[in-house]
Order: sequence, then C-alpha cells, then structure tokens
Amino acid sequence: MQVDFWQLSEDPVERVIPLIARRTREAGEKLLVVSTVGEQLEKIDRSLWEMLPDAFLAHGYADQPHAERQPLLLGQECQAQNGARFIAFADGEWRDEALQYQRTFLLFGDDRIGHARECWKALGKVDGLKRKFWRQEDGKWREGP
Repeated sequence: MQVDFWQLSEDPVERVIPLIARRTREAGEKLLVVSTVGEQLEKIDRSLWEMLPDAFLAHGYADQPHAERQPLLLGQECQAQNGARFIAFADGEWRDEALQYQRTFLLFGDDRIGHARECWKALGKVDGLKRKFWRQEDGKWREGP
C-alpha cells in the first residue's frame, strides 16, 4: 500500500485531481475521489470535463445510477462501487478506510498542513505502508521530503 501526500501550494484541488485521474487511468486503475466540502465535487466534475479536452476522463457520481460502470467516481463516502483500488481525498481529510485501498492520495492546502503532518507520522507506524510527499514548484510536481 502507498499513501501520496500532495501539498497544494499553487493549483487548487480541482486542477490537480484530473492529473491524478489521468495517470490512474493510464495505469489501468480506477479511482474514487472523496470530499465532503460543499461544492468541491462539482468543481472537480467541471474540471474533469474542461481541463483536459483532448483526453476525456469518463466519470460519474457515486450516488447516481450505473456508478459501478464508471472508471472514476466522485462521492462523499469511501465506498467504491466501481471496484477502485485507488482513492483520493480531495478535502484533505484522512479517513482510515483508505487502508483498504492499494493507493491513497491525500491532497491538502496550507490550512491542513498540521493534519497532514499528523497523518504522515501515524502512517509511518503501519507495516508495509509506503509514504511519498509531493509538492508543486514552478508549476511542476516534484517528490520531496
């Protein structure tokens, strides 16, 4: 299992999720994106349509019909009706259900740095779990300490 910590310092989450989703699909995997923050899922939905016009990413909402057919699901709970093995927490809030997934993306802004640090430390004690940290520098994502 792997947990990727993505510190959002330049782009908002709705611009980053499509990049993660595209890479996930290129790897032949499915993704569940979770958020309980107001209109965040709607912004991500719009961005998935508009941000990568040359590479449409089929997606849907977890609470809509045929969710199981979607390679990318947007929802408020950690239930992947589509059988996703990857999960992304767009709201920056860690949920222990992530430990059931092969790969987790925790995206967080400056307001959630303390929470992310606590998660990083706690997850360091989980056997077999690999942690990676990503930050944006000059528009490019780089792995860092």
